[in-house]
Amino acid sequence: MRTLAIVAIIALLIPVSGIAQTTVTVDPAKVVNGFMNVFNLPAPDGDGAFQFASGWGFADLTATYSGSILTLGPNTIGDPDPYWYIGGGGPGAPGNKIMEANCYAEETGPLAGQTVVFTGTIVSNSLTSAHTVSAFIRDFAPDFSSFVESTIPLTGTGDFTLSLATINDPGRHVQYGFQMVGVNVWVTDVAPFGTIAIAPDQAVAVESVSFSKVKSLFN
Repeated sequence: MRTLAIVAIIALLIPVSGIAQTTVTVDPAKVVNGFMNVFNLPAPDGDGAFQFASGWGFADLTATYSGSILTLGPNTIGDPDPYWYIGGGGPGAPGNKIMEANCYAEETGPLAGQTVVFTGTIVSNSLTSAHTVSAFIRDFAPDFSSFVESTIPLTGTGDFTLSLATINDPGRHVQYGFQMVGVNVWVTDVAPFGTIAIAPDQAVAVESVSFSKVKSLFN
C-alpha cells in the first residue's frame, strides 16, 4: 500500500518536472526599494531622449504604505529649475520630464530556478491617462547587464496575477514590484492626477513544492 501511495505522488508531480513555485505579494517589509529612469518629454514637446537612471528614495517615487496597502502617485520634483518644469517650477507649471518610477522587492539567490508568481489586489485607482502603472517580475543577470521580465498593465480595480520562470543561477537578482510612468507634477498639483492603491493577496502562502521534498517524507 505504501508503494502505491508513492507511485501516485510521483505521477502527480511529473507535470511540474521538479520546478519549485513561489508566490509573492505586496509586502511592506520587502517592496521597499526605489529606482528611477528619467526621459525628456516625447514629441512635439521634446525628443523623448533618455536622461539618467539612479536609485531613488522610496517615498520620493511617490510611494507610501498605510498598513499593508501600497499607494502610488505621480512623481514630484521640488527643484523649480526649467530642466524639470516648463517655464520653471511652481503651482500650475507643467512637468518637463517623463518619470519611470520603480518600487520593488529584490532577492538574490532564493528565487533562482523557480516559477515566481506575483499577485495582489487593486483596491482603488483614480489615475488619469497621464500616468500608467504595471506590475512586473524581472530576472537580472548577476551584473545587471540584462534581464528577462514578465509584466502586465494595472487598470481599473480587482485582482492581478503574473508569473515568470526564473533562470537557475543563484547569482541572479529577482525583482518584483510596480512601475509608474508619466510626467512629473508640481507637489501642489498632484490631486487631479489621481493615485492607485494596491493590497496584498491575503491568500498567499509562500511555499515551494518539488519531488525531492515529497520524497523525503518517505525516507
